[in-house]
Amino acid sequence: RATVLGRSMLVGMPVALLLAAKGVDATVTLAHSRTSAADMIDVCSQSDIIVACAGQARMITAAHVKPGAAVIDVGVSRTEAGIVGDVDFDAVQAIAGAITPMPRGTGPMTIACLLENTLDAARMLGAFPA
Repeated sequence: RATVLGRSMLVGMPVALLLAAKGVDATVTLAHSRTSAADMIDVCSQSDIIVACAGQARMITAAHVKPGAAVIDVGVSRTEAGIVGDVDFDAVQAIAGAITPMPRGTGPMTIACLLENTLDAARMLGAFPA
């Protein structure tokens, strides 16, 4: 079971489709910032994977996380304290089996994939040899 929190075309929807695709075969629930708090806790607390990409600072708390679940924080919010993610990292870290921090979690991988895709596109146009 996987829950994706966020329905953007940039992250939320593609991640939900990837998790549901053949080979992964996760049962995916797509929630968002308008999903009720009670429903969000209910859905998340049953999930083995949580991908938080709603852009709501620290919306995922310890109450949302099933012990041992993988929590991937892709959300970014600017606060007076600096950049924070959608997950309350300090509260969730003790419960999750694996967790990405925000910042310095998924960002470097995003940049690496962007560079790889840019290079692939340049090669398709014949700008660089394969």
